[in-house]
Amino acid sequence: MGVQDLTSEEVQRLLQIDDNLEIIDVREQEEVKQGTIENAKHIPLGEIPFVLNKLPKNKHYIIICRSGRRSMMAAQYMNEKGYQASNLKGGMLEWTGEIFFG
Repeated sequence: MGVQDLTSEEVQRLLQIDDNLEIIDVREQEEVKQGTIENAKHIPLGEIPFVLNKLPKNKHYIIICRSGRRSMMAAQYMNEKGYQASNLKGGMLEWTGEIFFG
């Protein structure tokens, strides 16, 4: 089964109703400084395999990056490892919600 692609609007709706949702930003630090989604956990793409065992499997993860390509790879990898991970379609380029700067 392929990775679920969620639009910006769908993710914003889920964030309001699903307490079991966690956002993971897989971009590099310089990119995250340009703004991210509130409460997103920053885990660069290359680190995902090394930190996966620290993430609870009972959460729904929304993976984000700049355009959706890296996040799709990360979500695919996480799903293969037994996690529930969805991709933010179009990444931060298509995010219409608030942007937070760290």
